[in-house]
Amino acid sequence: MTFDPALLVAYAPRLLVGLGWTAALCLAALAIAVPWGFLLALLRRVHWSVARCVDVYVSLLRGTPLLIQLFLVYYGGPQLGLVLSAAQVGLIGLALYGGAYYAEIFRAGLDAVPRGQVEAARALGLSWRQTLRRIQLPQLLALALPPATGQAIVLLKESAVLSVITVPELTFQTTRMVTETLAVAEPYFALALLYWSAAFLVASIGQRAEAAVTRHLHLQPGR
Repeated sequence: MTFDPALLVAYAPRLLVGLGWTAALCLAALAIAVPWGFLLALLRRVHWSVARCVDVYVSLLRGTPLLIQLFLVYYGGPQLGLVLSAAQVGLIGLALYGGAYYAEIFRAGLDAVPRGQVEAARALGLSWRQTLRRIQLPQLLALALPPATGQAIVLLKESAVLSVITVPELTFQTTRMVTETLAVAEPYFALALLYWSAAFLVASIGQRAEAAVTRHLHLQPGR
């Protein structure tokens, strides 16, 4: 059998619909995961008991496969009275899973800011919020952007497992194409190309954001 580009043309609308689902779910999940991860990183600094709870959450979410977490909510949830659609489970799963990783990224970024700078800011009379906004956050952005971008790409690729719970995203549409046409090379070539293109776009946006943040820091007086 030869590679048939006509199959890609015929199924392009369906694949684009799947790509739209993937993009929408990933963007929505990131919109939740990033602030959720930052909040978790801050909560670790409130009290040791709160930090311990956050550590347990992060350990559980990072230490178990996303697919198992999705199964627990999608198939186990109804037994507890929690009935959600496949898309809702996919969004919540991606957001909570990603939030655990972003919590570690932001924790490492906050810890990397020299403690002497924080102590000097407090000695000058800056409040905790002012210190966070003026001293820690600018440096945190520069330190956390590269791993945060990498995690966004990981989350994009992890979204492929949503097809198992019938979310009509890119991998699900590709699997249907394989089933209907019995072709393998064309569908999975298109799948790989689309994921690579999306990942390349995310990486490019991350690099531009990193350059903008570091340029801003370099322009600040005294840096």
